Amino acid sequence: MTPRLEFGWFLPTAGDTTAYGVHEAFVPSSLDLFDRVVAAAERAGFEYMLVPVQTTCWEAWIASAMMVSRSKSIRMLVAARPSYINPVLLAKMISTFDQLSGGRICINLIAGQSEAENEAEGIRWGKEDRYAIMDEEVSILKALWTAPGGVDWDGKYHRLKGARIMPQPLQKPYPRFYLGGGSRQAWDISARHADVHLFWGDTYDRIQANMREIRVLAAQHGRGDAIGFGMRLQVICRPTEKEAWDFAHGLVEHASERQKSFVKTHFATSEANRRVQELARVHGETIEPHLWTGITQVRPGAGIAIVGDPEQCADVLQRYIDLGCHSFCLSGYLHDDEADRFGRWVMPILRERNRERMLAA
Repeated sequence: MTPRLEFGWFLPTAGDTTAYGVHEAFVPSSLDLFDRVVAAAERAGFEYMLVPVQTTCWEAWIASAMMVSRSKSIRMLVAARPSYINPVLLAKMISTFDQLSGGRICINLIAGQSEAENEAEGIRWGKEDRYAIMDEEVSILKALWTAPGGVDWDGKYHRLKGARIMPQPLQKPYPRFYLGGGSRQAWDISARHADVHLFWGDTYDRIQANMREIRVLAAQHGRGDAIGFGMRLQVICRPTEKEAWDFAHGLVEHASERQKSFVKTHFATSEANRRVQELARVHGETIEPHLWTGITQVRPGAGIAIVGDPEQCADVLQRYIDLGCHSFCLSGYLHDDEADRFGRWVMPILRERNRERMLAA
């Protein structure tokens, strides 16, 4: 069965901006900012909200709980990071959130992009161990949510005897898992556990090849038809292509060399971050028509942006849809304004082209 299309937006809990490196353009984190972004995302028809977890971000679980209580329908995509929270407590937190929110939570599996951040926060495990811990902890979560009685577990990282939790999740058998990562380890975890593997922006050929490979891995676990795919992208949509490119270039032109160097070095151990830097180095400004590498200079993670007028932005997303992606986690500047533009200009085009696969606004 062809999966239904879904669209998610981003909550900028480290603040927002219209020009990196320009102090006057920065919008600091606040409840008012979060309210504006979440409200705009709901009006635009977005179904879930990605809540980030880097050091500069406000705490994701508290922010998610606050915003789900102040909104109407949007689900929170909240990070579960290996070894940060005892898995029994984490299972209870997620199922409690699920029950109290009416099923408005999904889980983002993150091993961590920066070794420096992990060390600063007291995480002593290297990347390989963190993925192994993630595998074990997700397995424990699923066992706690589905086992008829107490759970015994004798693993490498955790031991449980007769563990049980209340309440059980509202969503059955449990909330959906998302994972974004470019390493083989990340792909292996997605193959075993994820409902959606989110790719960062890349060439169409590369995304198609990666999807095939991950689906083969998932099939080894009997999940070849269970795993879905999506894209994590930035969007810069304006009434004309020229206006979009003018804003895009203005967004990064004032960034300092120090900031650019920090992005390249602080996140250098992340396979996905190395890939977006490679794309910028090899392809220059665009990796495909209207897919811009510029934001990779100033922020880690999903730095590839769709730039263009509404039809051009819709065309890029439609190309990924036609490849087999069904979930799109997007963001743009300012996040409330860009969500509004996307909802008014791009979403109707995609809905017209994919009537049977999108919910009515």
